[in-house]
Amino acid sequence: QVQLVESGGGLVQAGGSLRLSCAASGSIFSINAMGWYRQAPGKNRELVATISSDGSTHYGDSVKGRFTISRDNAKNKVPLQMNSLKPEDTSVYYCAATIGLEDYWGQGTQVTVSS
Repeated sequence: QVQLVESGGGLVQAGGSLRLSCAASGSIFSINAMGWYRQAPGKNRELVATISSDGSTHYGDSVKGRFTISRDNAKNKVPLQMNSLKPEDTSVYYCAATIGLEDYWGQGTQVTVSS
């Protein structure tokens, strides 16, 4: 079992930056990969970024070059640095962790980008 808690969401103007963080607890040594996803009202949940246990990263096309995911193993945290934010980045952002074939999700944090 893994528990995930997101923080760092809020309201920002277009062009600004926000830094989200996901704190993991529980069976953290079993985690294969962690990532961020987002879901806007009326839309499907979409990939933002993932990072695997070997440090390799993968980004959704809409955030490439603007967002950066990293992994702080000492603090069991996965930050997501979001720069050059756009109104279309407005969404609830969820942290996820994968252990084997099982996915765990946080409660989500709201990010709102005003134009």
